[in-house]
Amino acid sequence: MLNGRLISQIFGSLLFLEAILMSVCLPISLIYGQHDLWAFLITIAIIVATGLGFRALGKGADNNMSRRDAYFVVTATWLLFSFFGMIPFLLCPLFAPPGDTMAPLSFTDAFFETISGFTTTGATVIDDVEALPKGLLFWRSLTQWIGGLGIVYFTIAVLPSMVGGSVRVFSAEATGPIRSKLHPRLSTGAKWIWMVYIILTVACLGSFLLCGMDWFNALNFAMTSTATGGFSTTNGSLASFHSPAEEYVCTLFCFLAGINFMLLYGAVAKMQLKRLFLNAEFRFYLLLTVLAVAFIMAELMLRSGYSLEPAFRYSLFQVVSFLTSTGLFNADAGQWPHVTWVVLALLMFVGGCSGSTSGGIKSIRGVMLLKIVRNEFRHILHPNAVLPLKIDDTNVPQAKRVTLLAFIALYFILAMVCAFVMIASGIDHTNSVTIMLSCLGNTGPTLGLEIGPTMSWAMLPVFAKWICAFMMLVGRLELFTVLVIFTPAFWKER
Repeated sequence: MLNGRLISQIFGSLLFLEAILMSVCLPISLIYGQHDLWAFLITIAIIVATGLGFRALGKGADNNMSRRDAYFVVTATWLLFSFFGMIPFLLCPLFAPPGDTMAPLSFTDAFFETISGFTTTGATVIDDVEALPKGLLFWRSLTQWIGGLGIVYFTIAVLPSMVGGSVRVFSAEATGPIRSKLHPRLSTGAKWIWMVYIILTVACLGSFLLCGMDWFNALNFAMTSTATGGFSTTNGSLASFHSPAEEYVCTLFCFLAGINFMLLYGAVAKMQLKRLFLNAEFRFYLLLTVLAVAFIMAELMLRSGYSLEPAFRYSLFQVVSFLTSTGLFNADAGQWPHVTWVVLALLMFVGGCSGSTSGGIKSIRGVMLLKIVRNEFRHILHPNAVLPLKIDDTNVPQAKRVTLLAFIALYFILAMVCAFVMIASGIDHTNSVTIMLSCLGNTGPTLGLEIGPTMSWAMLPVFAKWICAFMMLVGRLELFTVLVIFTPAFWKER
């Protein structure tokens, strides 16, 4: 069974980490002198006390983690972070001065908002985010930045000695079907990847400042852009600033954050940019972007009367936003020709590269599927031929192909079943399908009449919000990590 003491010890360490991360919000609250300071202080105290309790329960634990422990730890950690991370949303209205416009959040809405942040989905149930105090706005953005590369992945980088099974934990949280390493020591590789992430964030922050954005908005948008998360400090997202320069900056960094970070590190650190274009997944990712931008740009110019530059900028921004699962917007794609919705929904499904901060099934799986289809056509003509499946000179074994098909099948089954439940509850069919694709792909915006890409999800019924929250977690941890816990075999002794 599960190693309860070790898991308790890990939970304690992770909660201490969350308390430290949340304390970063305190200076923001002090600078702006708003009422969210007490909400953060009380929450940090609760988190630290709970962490001490977990550490006490885990005293004397051995350092031997099984695969079962790893899957449970990863899933439970995301839930634990979301549960404690939502407390400031619940406490803030209690300390609000008279006349404050922040609407109180229910338990469901607070949890939805927080798990949407940590999973970098970016869907919000807050209609007026500008009414939130600055510290709470910063915490929303920070949850996405932490969740961008993964909570446990961050922990492995800063606390490598915390668990003996860190490789198993990493495998349970890492995205994509093909694993690669920068360094034999996982903690060293994790630090290098986080270094790339931090450099991208700082560069994005500097670029926004150069474009004239104030430091608070620049910092928040830099975090949510490089995390491909999508939370905004304004109700109108990036469109509120009416700055083409800022839109191009955001597009660039979202696109870069959608590239495999290990590939990006190898190409930049060794000054060998041609390595990017030799990578099959990156070529697929780039080609998908170019084709989608060209198609939507043509549609906007021919059918909606857009001129050349706005059509290019809007289509490029939205394509990259949907493909990388960012969810920021500079225009209302819900008002575009409906054929563009099909393209955006496809991008939402595919997603960026494996090993990046983006969601979706990942471009590498798209490459694998196309190669499998090609091999099947060849096999029809040459039944006795042995047809290997190679990705960048790496042979993909048969077991990985079976896992891929199982993943795609499960992805569609989950999306269709949950969409059916929503349609049965009265939500329109377009919204129901794209909401599920958005949750599983951790994208954020949806396409439809009731809830458009620029709207909040506040109108969803309570049960639908809990389904969406669960799907966000399942999508972020790539289905099997979460769902295996619900199988009877997981809880058996052997």
